[in-house]
Amino acid sequence: MQKNQKTALVKVSLLILFIGVSIYLVRFSPARQYFTTEQLGLILEAAGFWAPLLFVFIYAAGVCLFIPGTLLTALGAAIFGPYWGFVYVWIAAMIGASLAFLIGRYLGRDFAASLVGDRLKRFDDAIERNGFATVLYLRLVYFPFTPMNFGMGLTKVRFRDYVAGTGLGIMVGTFIFTFFIGTIKDVWAGGRWAELLSWKVFLSIALFILSFFIPKLLKKARGPGTTQII
Repeated sequence: MQKNQKTALVKVSLLILFIGVSIYLVRFSPARQYFTTEQLGLILEAAGFWAPLLFVFIYAAGVCLFIPGTLLTALGAAIFGPYWGFVYVWIAAMIGASLAFLIGRYLGRDFAASLVGDRLKRFDDAIERNGFATVLYLRLVYFPFTPMNFGMGLTKVRFRDYVAGTGLGIMVGTFIFTFFIGTIKDVWAGGRWAELLSWKVFLSIALFILSFFIPKLLKKARGPGTTQII
C-alpha cells in the first residue's frame, strides 16, 4: 500500500510539473513568440500539401500545452475556410482532448482516488454512471476546455463516454466559431465588400451571437426541478 501511495505521488508530481512547464513555455519563455497566430500561420502556409496534417498536430499538441483553443480554432478557420476549417479543428480538438485526458488519467487518477472521501466518492460514482451526459453538458456550457480535459482524467468517467460527450458537445460551438471566422476572412481576403450584406455573413453573425446564449438556454431548459447530472 505504501508503495502504491509513493507511485501515485510521483505520478501526480510529474503531472503538476508537466502542466507548470507547459504554461511557462507558452506564456513566459522566449519560445512563446512562436505560439502566435502570425508565426503559426506562416509555418502552415509553408507546409503546402501537408498543412492540414501539420495543423492537426499543432492543435492537438497545443491543447496539451495550454495554448488557448480560440487562437488555434481561429487560425484553422482563417487558413482553411469555414467548412474544412471546422473539420480539421474538430478532429484536432478531439485528438488533443483525448491525449490530455489520458495524461491526466495515467498521472493523476491514482492520487485523486486516494483523496476521495465518502462525499466525493458519491460524486465520483455519479460521474461514472452519467459520464456521457456530464461531459456533454459541461462542453455545451463552455466549461474551460483544457482544464476540463485534464480534470476529467482524474475522475472515474469512462474514456468512451468522455470521447462521445466531447465529440458531440464541442461540435456546435466549433462549427459556429469556424463558420463565423472563416466567412468573415473569405470576404476580407477577397475584397468583395458587397458580400458583407450577404445571407452567409448575416447567418454567421447570428450564429456567433447565439452561441453566447447556449449556456443560459441549457440551464433554463434544465430548470430548478430537473435532476442534476453533475
